[in-house]
Amino acid sequence: MTPPLPSTGRARRAPARVFSCVLLALGVFGFAAAWVLVALSSGRLGSWMAILGAIDIVIVLRLGGWRPGPARALLAAVATACIAILAIWWIIAAHLGAMLGLTPWGSAIRLGFHHAWTLAGIAIGPIDLLWMAAAVVLAAVASR
Repeated sequence: MTPPLPSTGRARRAPARVFSCVLLALGVFGFAAAWVLVALSSGRLGSWMAILGAIDIVIVLRLGGWRPGPARALLAAVATACIAILAIWWIIAAHLGAMLGLTPWGSAIRLGFHHAWTLAGIAIGPIDLLWMAAAVVLAAVASR
Protein backbone atom coordinates (compact mmCIF):
# COMPACT_ATOMS: atom_id res chain seq x y z
CA MET A 1 0.00 0.00 0.00
CA THR A 2 1.38 3.41 -0.95
CA PRO A 3 1.35 6.26 1.50
CA PRO A 4 -1.00 9.12 0.76
CA LEU A 5 0.44 12.08 -1.06
CA PRO A 6 0.99 15.21 0.98
CA SER A 7 -1.80 17.67 0.57
CA THR A 8 -0.93 21.08 -0.74
CA GLY A 9 -2.94 24.19 -0.05
CA ARG A 10 -2.96 25.01 -3.75
CA ALA A 11 -5.22 22.07 -4.62
CA ARG A 12 -7.77 23.16 -2.03
CA ARG A 13 -7.65 26.85 -3.01
CA ALA A 14 -8.45 26.33 -6.70
CA PRO A 15 -12.17 25.57 -6.21
CA ALA A 16 -12.42 28.38 -3.67
CA ARG A 17 -10.94 30.87 -6.17
CA VAL A 18 -13.39 29.72 -8.84
CA PHE A 19 -16.24 30.11 -6.36
CA SER A 20 -15.02 33.62 -5.49
CA CYS A 21 -14.90 34.63 -9.16
CA VAL A 22 -18.37 33.23 -9.82
CA LEU A 23 -19.68 35.03 -6.73
CA LEU A 24 -18.16 38.29 -7.96
CA ALA A 25 -19.67 37.87 -11.44
CA LEU A 26 -23.08 37.13 -9.92
CA GLY A 27 -22.74 40.19 -7.73
CA VAL A 28 -21.93 42.44 -10.69
CA PHE A 29 -24.65 41.12 -12.99
CA GLY A 30 -27.24 40.81 -10.23
CA PHE A 31 -26.76 44.33 -8.97
CA ALA A 32 -26.74 45.77 -12.47
CA ALA A 33 -30.08 44.03 -13.06
CA ALA A 34 -31.46 45.49 -9.83
CA TRP A 35 -30.29 48.95 -10.90
CA VAL A 36 -32.07 48.52 -14.24
CA LEU A 37 -35.29 47.54 -12.50
CA VAL A 38 -35.11 50.61 -10.25
CA ALA A 39 -34.38 52.87 -13.22
CA LEU A 40 -37.17 51.48 -15.37
CA SER A 41 -39.73 51.60 -12.58
CA SER A 42 -38.86 55.17 -11.57
CA GLY A 43 -38.31 56.57 -15.07
CA ARG A 44 -34.97 58.06 -13.99
CA LEU A 45 -31.38 56.88 -14.35
CA GLY A 46 -30.97 56.24 -10.64
CA SER A 47 -27.24 56.86 -10.58
CA TRP A 48 -27.33 56.87 -6.77
CA MET A 49 -27.57 53.09 -7.11
CA ALA A 50 -23.85 53.11 -7.92
CA ILE A 51 -23.12 53.77 -4.23
CA LEU A 52 -25.19 50.75 -3.21
CA GLY A 53 -23.43 48.73 -5.90
CA ALA A 54 -20.05 49.68 -4.43
CA ILE A 55 -21.17 48.54 -0.99
CA ASP A 56 -22.48 45.30 -2.50
CA ILE A 57 -19.16 44.62 -4.22
CA VAL A 58 -17.19 45.28 -1.03
CA ILE A 59 -19.37 42.76 0.81
CA VAL A 60 -19.13 40.21 -2.02
CA LEU A 61 -15.33 40.45 -2.08
CA ARG A 62 -15.13 39.96 1.67
CA LEU A 63 -17.51 36.99 1.54
CA GLY A 64 -15.54 35.56 -1.37
CA GLY A 65 -12.37 35.47 0.69
CA TRP A 66 -10.35 37.98 -1.32
CA ARG A 67 -7.39 39.20 0.70
CA PRO A 68 -7.36 42.88 1.65
CA GLY A 69 -4.88 45.07 -0.15
CA PRO A 70 -4.32 46.99 -3.35
CA ALA A 71 -5.40 44.09 -5.58
CA ARG A 72 -8.78 43.81 -3.86
CA ALA A 73 -9.20 47.60 -3.95
CA LEU A 74 -8.51 47.63 -7.70
CA LEU A 75 -10.86 44.70 -8.26
CA ALA A 76 -13.60 46.45 -6.28
CA ALA A 77 -13.18 49.65 -8.30
CA VAL A 78 -13.27 47.77 -11.61
CA ALA A 79 -16.29 45.69 -10.56
CA THR A 80 -18.16 48.82 -9.49
CA ALA A 81 -17.38 50.50 -12.80
CA CYS A 82 -18.61 47.35 -14.59
CA ILE A 83 -21.88 47.52 -12.66
CA ALA A 84 -22.40 51.11 -13.79
CA ILE A 85 -21.51 50.38 -17.43
CA LEU A 86 -23.73 47.29 -17.59
CA ALA A 87 -26.65 49.05 -15.94
CA ILE A 88 -26.47 52.08 -18.25
CA TRP A 89 -26.17 49.77 -21.28
CA TRP A 90 -29.22 47.76 -20.22
CA ILE A 91 -31.26 50.87 -19.40
CA ILE A 92 -30.54 52.34 -22.84
CA ALA A 93 -31.31 48.99 -24.47
CA ALA A 94 -34.58 48.63 -22.56
CA HIS A 95 -35.77 52.07 -23.63
CA LEU A 96 -34.78 51.50 -27.26
CA GLY A 97 -36.24 48.01 -27.24
CA ALA A 98 -39.56 49.31 -25.99
CA MET A 99 -39.72 51.80 -28.86
CA LEU A 100 -38.70 49.23 -31.47
CA GLY A 101 -40.77 46.31 -30.19
CA LEU A 102 -37.76 44.31 -28.96
CA THR A 103 -37.13 42.71 -25.61
CA PRO A 104 -34.50 44.45 -23.48
CA TRP A 105 -32.11 41.50 -23.99
CA GLY A 106 -32.62 41.46 -27.73
CA SER A 107 -32.07 45.18 -27.87
CA ALA A 108 -28.94 44.97 -25.69
CA ILE A 109 -27.36 42.50 -28.11
CA ARG A 110 -28.10 44.70 -31.11
CA LEU A 111 -27.13 48.00 -29.50
CA GLY A 112 -23.94 49.34 -31.02
CA PHE A 113 -21.17 50.99 -29.04
CA HIS A 114 -21.37 54.36 -30.81
CA HIS A 115 -25.14 54.53 -30.50
CA ALA A 116 -24.97 53.65 -26.81
CA TRP A 117 -22.19 56.20 -26.28
CA THR A 118 -24.25 58.93 -27.92
CA LEU A 119 -27.38 58.14 -25.93
CA ALA A 120 -25.41 57.83 -22.69
CA GLY A 121 -23.86 61.24 -23.35
CA ILE A 122 -27.33 62.69 -23.64
CA ALA A 123 -28.79 60.89 -20.62
CA ILE A 124 -25.92 61.15 -18.13
CA GLY A 125 -25.42 64.49 -16.45
CA PRO A 126 -22.65 65.80 -14.19
CA ILE A 127 -24.45 64.69 -11.02
CA ASP A 128 -24.75 61.16 -12.41
CA LEU A 129 -21.04 61.11 -13.18
CA LEU A 130 -20.32 62.34 -9.66
CA TRP A 131 -22.38 59.53 -8.12
CA MET A 132 -20.59 56.92 -10.23
CA ALA A 133 -17.11 58.32 -9.57
CA ALA A 134 -17.83 58.49 -5.84
CA ALA A 135 -18.97 54.87 -5.95
CA VAL A 136 -15.74 53.72 -7.61
CA VAL A 137 -13.67 55.59 -5.01
CA LEU A 138 -15.83 54.24 -2.17
CA ALA A 139 -15.40 50.67 -3.40
CA ALA A 140 -11.62 51.04 -3.62
CA VAL A 141 -11.26 52.65 -0.19
CA ALA A 142 -13.71 50.39 1.64
CA SER A 143 -12.23 47.17 0.29
CA ARG A 144 -8.65 47.92 1.28
